[in-house]
Amino acid sequence: MAGAESVSGHATTGQRDGWVTGTLVVFCLASTVVTIVAGLIQVSFGEYSMTLFEAWKAVFNPEVIFDLNAWASFLFGTARPDMSTDSIVVWDLRLPRVFVGIITGATLAVSGAVFQAVTRNELASPFILGVSSGAGFAVLATLVVFSGLAPFLPLIATLGGTFAFGVVYAIAWKGGTSPVRLVLAGVIVNMVFQSLQQGLFFFADDLGVVQTAIAWITGSLTGTGWEEVRIAVLPALISIGIALAGARQLNVLMLGENTARSLGMRVERVRFFLSGVAILAASVAIAVAGVVSFFGLVVPHIVRNTVGGDYRRLMVGCVFAGPALMVTADVGARLTLGTQMPVGVVTGLIGGPYFLYLMRKQQSMGEL
Repeated sequence: MAGAESVSGHATTGQRDGWVTGTLVVFCLASTVVTIVAGLIQVSFGEYSMTLFEAWKAVFNPEVIFDLNAWASFLFGTARPDMSTDSIVVWDLRLPRVFVGIITGATLAVSGAVFQAVTRNELASPFILGVSSGAGFAVLATLVVFSGLAPFLPLIATLGGTFAFGVVYAIAWKGGTSPVRLVLAGVIVNMVFQSLQQGLFFFADDLGVVQTAIAWITGSLTGTGWEEVRIAVLPALISIGIALAGARQLNVLMLGENTARSLGMRVERVRFFLSGVAILAASVAIAVAGVVSFFGLVVPHIVRNTVGGDYRRLMVGCVFAGPALMVTADVGARLTLGTQMPVGVVTGLIGGPYFLYLMRKQQSMGEL
């Protein structure tokens, strides 16, 4: 009990000292600059030939930025007002891809950070816990078999991810759950749903659908537009907002189940609720960008190593670092490789070795 009082006292002292540090502020500002620069590079290239000056002039065109009718057309799908050709190309075709990258990066980073706290395992992520594969199977089934339900992809992805994590929770439950059982059950469920995804391809008789599904499975921002922004922005804001508000509870969970209970937390209830928030965040990203592997694992580690392990700092850092890394990876996938390469290929090439590095570095993998 004395140990719990000591931990509680330490937490109270940390709260009084404040959690906003100079390092966090600089990190967020730097991430914002990277996002803006990468976004400007992204909108500067495409099939329609434009100089850098023309592209950037269109981005900052005040006749578009301060036109409420233009924003209504972007966000609500109303009739688009008259624009110059450059503005149409940039605002209708190129910038939405950047905005989808921002939303996807932020939600996946936040989701991964939450899952790492819920399982008390720094190697956990939506991909490893089966959420990505469950949501992925649901969306892939919609694309291949029930294409008429495509407008409801975010809801379908959320239901698929929730079902998969529900199965994981049921397998891991034994008078309660533990980080070890959750991770192991997630690995099993992930393998099952990935096999189901592969089996769905035998039901597809349209080559175009197959190519779309393959690009989607690897994670791609190619072809995304304002429609994807419209369907993702609200659930993304809700999930990120709740996750930020739950940062204190995540800090307590990281202290261990016994300590959390001694501090009055209903561990299973909090764990299940915050897991639901993480599922929603991951499902939003999967619905509009596909399965971007390892992103939810890598970003929280980068932020944690920079700003520290306090989840109030970590969550804010993920909101800024996720978009910076996602938009930059998308630019790299598109320009460096000279083709419309899915962004998931780049994150996989980076995330796989980084995952192995973490495994080698960790002396004990969470409670494993």
